[in-house]
Amino acid sequence: MAKESSIQYRVAKSKKEEVVDGPDDAEVVVSIAATDLELGANVAYMRGKLKATGHTGVLLRALASGEIDRGLTAVASRL
Repeated sequence: MAKESSIQYRVAKSKKEEVVDGPDDAEVVVSIAATDLELGANVAYMRGKLKATGHTGVLLRALASGEIDRGLTAVASRL
């Protein structure tokens, strides 16, 4: 059985305020400003607005599947 990838989402409302969801030991950490959420994860990543650290393969699979968009939408709903 394959291990499920883990992603931590960080949405910054301002320089000092951000909402974080996901494990601290996640394979990928994605960060975006709340004002850039309307772009969608794929466009934001290509424009350099969505920052990511960690395993690139996991990130690209999550972007392609829409997992990043769903995760960011869930986090943004808590803003």
